[in-house]
Amino acid sequence: MAYETILYKTEGRVATITLNRPEKYNTIRPPMPEEMEAALAAANRNDEVRVIVLEGAGDSFCAGFDFSGDLKHYDAWGAALSPDNYDPGRDVMMVTSPFVGPVPKFMNIWRSPKPVIAKIHGWCVGGGSEMALCADIVLASDDARLGTPYSRVWGCHLTGMWIYRLGLTKAKQYALTGDSISGKEAAEIGLINEAAPLAELDDRVAHWAGRMARIPSTQLAAMKLVVNQAYDNMGLQSTQHLGTILDGIMRNTPEGRGFVETAGARGVGAAVAERDAPFGDYSQGPASMKPQKSK
Repeated sequence: MAYETILYKTEGRVATITLNRPEKYNTIRPPMPEEMEAALAAANRNDEVRVIVLEGAGDSFCAGFDFSGDLKHYDAWGAALSPDNYDPGRDVMMVTSPFVGPVPKFMNIWRSPKPVIAKIHGWCVGGGSEMALCADIVLASDDARLGTPYSRVWGCHLTGMWIYRLGLTKAKQYALTGDSISGKEAAEIGLINEAAPLAELDDRVAHWAGRMARIPSTQLAAMKLVVNQAYDNMGLQSTQHLGTILDGIMRNTPEGRGFVETAGARGVGAAVAERDAPFGDYSQGPASMKPQKSK
C-alpha cells in the first residue's frame, strides 16, 4: 500500500510505523488515522512480525491535530467540525464512529494483539500524546515535551490514557492546568515507562523490542489482552466516548469559538500565544522547556 502521511517497514520480527509529516511536526490530519489503521492491520496480518514500533519523523513525535492554515483544516475532517456549521448530533456521530472517527482509529494501537512501543522525541502534545499513550510500552527522550494544552481551551481528553495511566492526584493536576512535562518527568510519575537521552533512545527502543520479540506472538497477545481487559472493565471505552463528545462541546463554547476567531483573524500563533503566555510554556516557554532538535 502507498502511504501519504506515514512510512511502514518491517525488519525481522519488528514492524515500524513512522508518522511522516516532519515539516508539520507530524500533526494529525486525514488520511493519517486511516493509514495508521491500515499499517497496524498489515503488521498484525504478518506472521513474522511480533512487535510494532510507532515513531515520528524529523524533530518531533506528534504535535497534535493539524492547526495549520489558521484552522482551515476543518475542511479535511468534514463540515461537522466547523464552528460555522456545528451540528452536535453529527459531531457525536463522527467522533464516536469506528469507521470515520480519528480517536476510535487510534485505539487500534490499544486493541492490536501485537504489542506496540511508542518512541517519543520532541513535541508530543494534544492528540499526539493521546495517540502515544495508547501504546503498550512508551519510551521518550529526557527532553521530550508532553502535555494537553487543549485543557485550557478548545478541547478535552480523548482516549482517556492520561487518566488511566496516572493516579487521581496527578491526573487531576494535569487535567486542570494543561501543564507540560518533560520525558524525564513523565517517566518519574509513571505516565510512561522510561526516558533516556535522545542519543540513546533508538537503542532503548531496540532493547525492549528485542526482548518482546523473543516471546511467541500468542503469549504476547494473551498477556496484553488480560491487562487491557482489566482497564476495559474500568470503563475505558465509556470514558473515551464521553471525552470525544465533551471535546466537541468544548470546541464550541464561547471561549472555544473565540480561539478559532483569533486564529482566523490574527493567525494560529496569536491564538496559541493568548492561550499559553499566562502560563509561560509550550511555544511561549523558555528554551529550557522546549525539546532539542533531533539532528
